[in-house]
Amino acid sequence: MNDWPSGHVYSCIEVKESKMKQRYPKTSKMKKTNTFYFIAICLAITMFILASCSKNSSLESAPGQQTVSLYLTDGPGFFDKVNVDIRAVKILVDTSKNTRDHDSCDWDRAGSTPSHGDSSLVWEDLNVKSGVYDILSLRNGVDTLLASKTVVKGSIRLIRIDIGTNNSLVKDSVVYPVNLPSNFPGYILIKLHGHEFEEFLPNRSRLWLDFDISRSIVQERNNQFYLRPWIGCFTVINTASISGKVLPNDAKAVITVFNNTDTAYALPNREGEFRLRGLKEGTYSAFFNASNGYKDTTITNIVVSKTKEANLGTITLRK
Repeated sequence: MNDWPSGHVYSCIEVKESKMKQRYPKTSKMKKTNTFYFIAICLAITMFILASCSKNSSLESAPGQQTVSLYLTDGPGFFDKVNVDIRAVKILVDTSKNTRDHDSCDWDRAGSTPSHGDSSLVWEDLNVKSGVYDILSLRNGVDTLLASKTVVKGSIRLIRIDIGTNNSLVKDSVVYPVNLPSNFPGYILIKLHGHEFEEFLPNRSRLWLDFDISRSIVQERNNQFYLRPWIGCFTVINTASISGKVLPNDAKAVITVFNNTDTAYALPNREGEFRLRGLKEGTYSAFFNASNGYKDTTITNIVVSKTKEANLGTITLRK
């Protein structure tokens, strides 16, 4: 064995590395490129996972919160349009462990002011878009999402709708102002027991407000109209419905559905279709009040339930 100096050994290694680089000149660059691609892929996967988590978390309310949605629909009246000036919508949330402890509260007083002594009762503004709403455009099962917001978790005991003065109606193509009574406080107060909302997903609840125009618009002498709001509430899953179609349109039929405890009204659309919702389960009669020489018609023994809508089919009125 040749006794080579240690420097000569390192010289041989350097020569070997030089030859390897000449034979495979791109090896070192490929290693750097592969490393770069690996890091880029990892970053992309991480960003995808974070985005997915963020998207999923947006579907759920944070601990101690709930998302509430209010829908507005119409109980029809004998007008072309009814325009109501809605300024704000607020709810009073009972955050106590047992909302029944507040059943004896003076809710009229609680609804008149946002401040009170009980810290467990929290007012939440739903940030509704203020403006004039044509309530009659929501007839026959049509809804509009009035408000939706994430609020503190608890039982909702009050809904307060602030009403402005820009209210009007259209009857026979003539526009009439709708006045507010002199003792009107400037808002509508809907009192709840705390269980009316439907929780359709965890911490996500909804409720329908039925603005009954036939009861809410009062006509006094000299064609003076006043707004005395009457609003009911319901959930689709817990109430029944009746639908159908009445012909011809020239009959101008008004449908009244009634039994011993409940009454509801409907006006057909241009195709003659109608739909009533928010009914209690039971047996009803449907009275078709016709005009223009057509005969009135009554259908009896209409059984409705929460699980199936009662469809009356096509009702043809005759002279």
